[in-house]
Amino acid sequence: MNWTLEVVVVPVSDVDRAKEFYAERLGFAVDHDTVINDDARIVQLTPPGSGCSIVIGEGVVPDMPPGSLKGLQLVVPDLHKARAELVERGVEVSEIQVVGKNPRPVPEPLDNVGFVFFTDPDGNAWGVQQISSRP
Repeated sequence: MNWTLEVVVVPVSDVDRAKEFYAERLGFAVDHDTVINDDARIVQLTPPGSGCSIVIGEGVVPDMPPGSLKGLQLVVPDLHKARAELVERGVEVSEIQVVGKNPRPVPEPLDNVGFVFFTDPDGNAWGVQQISSRP
């Protein structure tokens, strides 16, 4: 049996601001924006090519402090290109960092060990890792 991770709740203080950041700055697709009533709304967004979405909202998502989610990670085949895209979209993103050593020889030196980091407007922390091929 496969167990797939398909949704991660990201705690935010302002749903509209977060939706704009994830959709416009990061390029996530807005799967749906559902207003249930005056106190309940849920927005699901999916990174390009991902099988896992994020959910932001109010009134129907778990009560977590905005900005408390750390260590979310996206994977891209070309970290230089991904970083340039984030910068072009106005995201404050770190320089490329090499974290550790490759566990095996790889054709691209940044594979597995190349990262950039950014936060959303509430401080939820994301990493972007380069993996251009998998064994």
